[in-house]
Amino acid sequence: MKKLLIIALITMAGSHLFAQGALGDIVGEVVDFNSEDPVYAAEVFIESNGSKYRTRTDFDGRFRISGISAGTHIVNIQYKGDTLAKGVVAVVPMDGIENLGQIKFTSSILELESVTAKADDGRMKLEFGSLPVKEITSEDIVKSSAKFDIKGLITSISSEVQLTNDGELVFRGARKGDMLYLMDGVKTATIGNVPSASIARMKIYSGGLPAKYGDTMGGVVVMESKSYFDLYNAWYAEEIKAGRQ
Repeated sequence: MKKLLIIALITMAGSHLFAQGALGDIVGEVVDFNSEDPVYAAEVFIESNGSKYRTRTDFDGRFRISGISAGTHIVNIQYKGDTLAKGVVAVVPMDGIENLGQIKFTSSILELESVTAKADDGRMKLEFGSLPVKEITSEDIVKSSAKFDIKGLITSISSEVQLTNDGELVFRGARKGDMLYLMDGVKTATIGNVPSASIARMKIYSGGLPAKYGDTMGGVVVMESKSYFDLYNAWYAEEIKAGRQ
């Protein structure tokens, strides 16, 4: 009985260790609001899944927070005892980088550089030099006509994925069974009945796979489920945008 208990604990610990979901980075630059000089040694931090991730700006005011879960996060900055009353909303892509650009900092004012928003034409994009991939979020899933059919949802995202007559998903040019799925970092050969309402974001690799996803001749579908922190951060981000926080 004692041996069985030890084996069970080792198995649970191992599964927790390797069940790592898609991670990303946040980068940016903190400057003084009036002089626009770089702010050195300002503390930049976020709270994610009960943990606090922090770093400090370098001599050029730049910072990078690495290895955080994909999704919406609230970035806070503290400098010489002053903490911003309002955080900065950062939406971290799966296996990607959220660049916040230049953040102008004072004790009570936070302004971001102006940006131009453009409509998404649906084409694949290069993410910081990596191969083109397709990614959608829970907001996109809600608007999809295939939101109640997980396999139909995947085929609607990428033309590289096709549904066979017997209901299997295959990547163009690959054999059946060469497709790999990951749900919250756990690999599986079948997708099962995953409810679309539980998915926070999904990413499809159709070629040139990152080494961490293993060796497969087909593609990879990476899914992250919703958590309490996803829902809370999404709500808090809306509060910030509406000026209520």
